[in-house]
Amino acid sequence: MLTVWGRATSSNVQKVMWAVGELGLPHRRHDVGGVHGGLDAPDFAARTPHRLVPVVEWPDGTVMWESNAIVRRLALLDPDRRLWPADAAAGAAADMWAEWAHHALQRPLIALFWAFVRTRPAERDAALIAALHRETVAALRAAEPILAARPFLAGDRFTIADINFGHLLFRYHTMAIERPPLPALAQYYEGLTRRPAYRAHVMVDYSSLVPTP
Repeated sequence: MLTVWGRATSSNVQKVMWAVGELGLPHRRHDVGGVHGGLDAPDFAARTPHRLVPVVEWPDGTVMWESNAIVRRLALLDPDRRLWPADAAAGAAADMWAEWAHHALQRPLIALFWAFVRTRPAERDAALIAALHRETVAALRAAEPILAARPFLAGDRFTIADINFGHLLFRYHTMAIERPPLPALAQYYEGLTRRPAYRAHVMVDYSSLVPTP
């Protein structure tokens, strides 16, 4: 059984847990980080030099941190290769698009989430929020023609690329921000919301992250 350390409201933990859910892997998750604390607990600190979540331990004792690396290993260990195509070219495409999603979308969108949702209104930096919003929308606009041409980010099947990209879309669609019309993205997101593992592990109430006035 997999053991996962990390709070359910962490976007990086959600990425890992969504992959775990899609693969149907037996697991237990410990709430660590944020209001739960525990990052400095000796048992947790012994597993990661950075004291950040997520951390995953496999039944054979292998311990990993860094969400992208964890998702990649989960996908590659799956004998049915449900998240990483066995075909070399298709697997390479999934890997490239997964990295693109992390760098092009996750960085500005999570920064926007912090600047807008996790910051009190009186303390928000309007210029920073505007810049992060533009960068986020630019990444989504870049994905729009791709999603208009095929059902998933890296091709005709669901892969790790969709994990890295799609886990961010719940926050994007639930923040009180302007969202330009992107019909292919909207259809793609609506499809994700019908996946049980997405609903269980990504569509998580994050109101506990909103600071009190």
